[in-house]
Amino acid sequence: MSLLRRTARPVLRRIDQRIDRKVRKELRDTKDELKRLKEQQHSIELLLGSDGRRFNRHPGPAQLGAVAKQVGEVTGEKHARRAVIQAYRTLVEVENRGVGRLAGGTSNILGKLATTPLLKPPNGDVLEIGTLYGLFAGCLARQMLRAGIPYQLTIVDPIAPVQLQEGMEITADASATPINEEIVRANLHFAGVLPDRVRLLRGYSTDADIHASLAGGKFGVIVVDGDHSAKGVKADLEWVEELAAPGAVVVIDDYDDHVWPGVKEATDEHLASGSTRLTKIGKVTTSAFLRAE
Repeated sequence: MSLLRRTARPVLRRIDQRIDRKVRKELRDTKDELKRLKEQQHSIELLLGSDGRRFNRHPGPAQLGAVAKQVGEVTGEKHARRAVIQAYRTLVEVENRGVGRLAGGTSNILGKLATTPLLKPPNGDVLEIGTLYGLFAGCLARQMLRAGIPYQLTIVDPIAPVQLQEGMEITADASATPINEEIVRANLHFAGVLPDRVRLLRGYSTDADIHASLAGGKFGVIVVDGDHSAKGVKADLEWVEELAAPGAVVVIDDYDDHVWPGVKEATDEHLASGSTRLTKIGKVTTSAFLRAE
């Protein structure tokens, strides 16, 4: 028995050494792989992270699936997921190429960009009330073209150096970029918007001269994203009644966002008034979509 032990001992020692070397190699390989994955994640975070824009731009499969489901329900489009993915590519490319940021969370932006063209507006005349840096307008113009709808873009915004909302003044943007007309026009250019296809009207959507300059217009798409107070949204919807072409798609941004309760309050009140051409056809994330008669 003692001879067997003496004979087996070196063999067992060699086996232990081999196992130890293998385990140490596997640990080193695992550490190297974790380091590589962390470096990759860091690079992705630099491109898609929340720094400089408040919200990250890397939605997970469940998040994209939820947006696509809502888009499909509102539009009846069976390939809604494809439309959302295309909108995501547009969002990432335009925002990273431009200056400043797109306002809002990723799901809400994708919902607006994917849904609007799929609702087949009657024409490509787009009115955006409130633009911030002009990046969403650039994305929407591209999405309209993707759907085969030539666009003509009109933007109404005071282009104020600070974001003005009732009870709130945002003096320092998350992107640390100033808000001015030069930057808005540059962003539209970066997004591929042709100069002869954009009209930028500096002022508020309640200004008499702005109303006069757009009188008689029949827009196929109207995005309401200006004054988020109940009073402001009410005034914008009354103006929309005059400007929306028959069959127009009206997008009410931040309709179901708890930060801006006045948006939903004013929209629901307007739709229930009994004297409107607008009908709510659905909601995707926090934006409501209306159709004009």
